[in-house]
Amino acid sequence: MSRTASTDDGDELLARLEALTAQARAQAESQRSRVELAVALQRGMLPPGLPAVRGVRLAVRYAPAYQGLNVGGDWYDAFPMPDGSCAAIIGDVLGHDLAAAAAMAEIRNMLRALLYDRRTPPSLVLARLDHTLHAITEAPVTTACLARLETEGDGWRLHWSTAGHLPPLVVTDGGRSRYLDAEPGLPLGVDDALPRPDHIRRLLDGDTVLMFTDGLVEHPRRPLDACLGELAALASAHIGLPLDALCRVLADRHPSDGHDDLAVLALRPPPRP
Repeated sequence: MSRTASTDDGDELLARLEALTAQARAQAESQRSRVELAVALQRGMLPPGLPAVRGVRLAVRYAPAYQGLNVGGDWYDAFPMPDGSCAAIIGDVLGHDLAAAAAMAEIRNMLRALLYDRRTPPSLVLARLDHTLHAITEAPVTTACLARLETEGDGWRLHWSTAGHLPPLVVTDGGRSRYLDAEPGLPLGVDDALPRPDHIRRLLDGDTVLMFTDGLVEHPRRPLDACLGELAALASAHIGLPLDALCRVLADRHPSDGHDDLAVLALRPPPRP
């Protein structure tokens, strides 16, 4: 082989390497742009602060996954209702990508509109949402817990319904904790023909309600019951903290390994007059 032919082959190989490098950089840039868009979309749909509702104290903590795309379908929401109650929602769309973030935004907005407009029990709102999702979207399977803090006499009660979601945790001001285990409904997107149950519990002075997504307690190598027990013990031990600090402790010390994003929403109604 002549020196000229060898030089030409080397130049051609170098050109191919440069082309492959440029292609890899373009793909990496495209992927980074998609992730940034997904993160921006998710953050834009999560309220930056929670409103004041007739003395109800609210706090929230959201933490993205630090593995994978760093974005997912967890969301939370809380706002006052026209009848003076406080609506609180926590949910989780299956997936950890741009599609999950987009579906989360769509479902959150639908649920907000239905809840505010219909003012019916949480079970009927979730049923209507499920029917709408089946009819006009291709949203993935979603779990959610929809609750209303309602006045009852001179006190408050929690009126809630779940769609395949983990139950709320109630912690007294003395540190006793209890999960509100009750009949759950199916996740959204499975079967919109089945009825959904409602549940009601009267709250005592000083009770704190904690709603959270599975990223707070699920671990691929640990039993869920053990993680739920640890969360309840941790909440009981720190229930004297302000709600913001309590949510931060729960999120920072959760047993998850960072494979999933998480959200925890805390509600504490005012004491009776």
